[in-house]
Amino acid sequence: MLADRDRIFTNLYGVHDWRLAGARSRGDWDCTKELALKGRDWIVDQVKASDLRGRGGAGFPAGLKWSFMPKKSDGRPSFLVINADESEPGTCKDRDILRHDPHKLVEGALIAGVGMGANTGYIYVRGEFYREAERLDAAIAEAYQAGLIGKNACGAGFDFDLYVHRGAGAYICGEETGLLESLEGRKGQPRLKPPFPAAAGLYGCPTTVTNVETVAVVPTILRRGAAWFAAIGRPKNTGTKIFCISGHVNAPCNVEEEMGIPLKDLIERYAGGVRGGWDNLLAIIPGGSSVPLLPKSICDTVLMDFDSLREVRSGLGTAAVIVMDKSTDIVKAIARLARFYKHESCGQCTPCREGAGWMMRVMDRLVVGDAALGEIAMLEDVSRRIEGHTICALGDAAAWPIQGLIRHFRPELERRIVAHQARAAAE
Repeated sequence: MLADRDRIFTNLYGVHDWRLAGARSRGDWDCTKELALKGRDWIVDQVKASDLRGRGGAGFPAGLKWSFMPKKSDGRPSFLVINADESEPGTCKDRDILRHDPHKLVEGALIAGVGMGANTGYIYVRGEFYREAERLDAAIAEAYQAGLIGKNACGAGFDFDLYVHRGAGAYICGEETGLLESLEGRKGQPRLKPPFPAAAGLYGCPTTVTNVETVAVVPTILRRGAAWFAAIGRPKNTGTKIFCISGHVNAPCNVEEEMGIPLKDLIERYAGGVRGGWDNLLAIIPGGSSVPLLPKSICDTVLMDFDSLREVRSGLGTAAVIVMDKSTDIVKAIARLARFYKHESCGQCTPCREGAGWMMRVMDRLVVGDAALGEIAMLEDVSRRIEGHTICALGDAAAWPIQGLIRHFRPELERRIVAHQARAAAE
């Protein structure tokens, strides 16, 4: 269990003042000048040593990603882009950071800018987060007024400007290159890679796109030391993480805990347990709607970190824990997700554009059992042909929930088909 002294987000629930004075009283903007003066190499090395992995879903090592930015400019500016689109169903952690702890993000943006040699940062905020964007704007204005960002930020001799850009509510803009397309004023359609953003990103310039939570934790890591952060959790799965717990629990919540906490402990300690008791659990989606669900038998013992969940063929993703008890129509739930991903496909890649709609239609029939038994295998086969064959990972996101359903609940699909065939024969 994470000790209170090790919590990074000390105002996650909005109990205290979110403005600059309140943030400073909680330790934000403390010795920021000294951290910036240590230079980009030191900052990146510390982030690497902490083993911080991206908190936006992919879990890529943050320090390694930052190190891809060119050390010497060829005349082009470099950009930091912070992804606050947060469109993954079940995920609401970044929203609370923007709402209650915006100065952690602003300070983190400055430090990340120094670490990457980026003098300009953009925060791409989901359009529906209207009040959150207002608070973020207010926090940025406070930071400018106090000389913490802007010309000679914090007196460290580094110029850094930060802007808020509001998106239009498309799931696909959570993908880094789709976000860049939207930020440049075009339709949010992911780009082919290479070139990668670090070589040619925003406006064709070196760019790093990273998540709100990833950036917000960095100043605390630098102040307390990489070794402190690396000692929390498990090797290669270090530090703290905000978990979003929703669904059939007695007390849905966001909570910051250490990586590697058992899933059962997480739910029973912070979310009041499963509605009707742990034995009433049917399945859990552990990392947002795009990762495969896990049945109760796996949820009993699985740990909440990247590697543990990958070992059971799921993923930590954004750590959005969606709990489903035995009252859930599990087939209908996954069919609803299939409809969501079909709707959110940008239509650029044929496997996703055509395949997501086909899978949705099959899932709609499977809800009532109006299918042949052989269509289950066909559905899984088609999902495999979509997975990994698109420009971005939306094809994977559409396929994985269905694969998880077939892997763990195939007997339920078969039962519905047999029952439907029996009803049809009786008629």
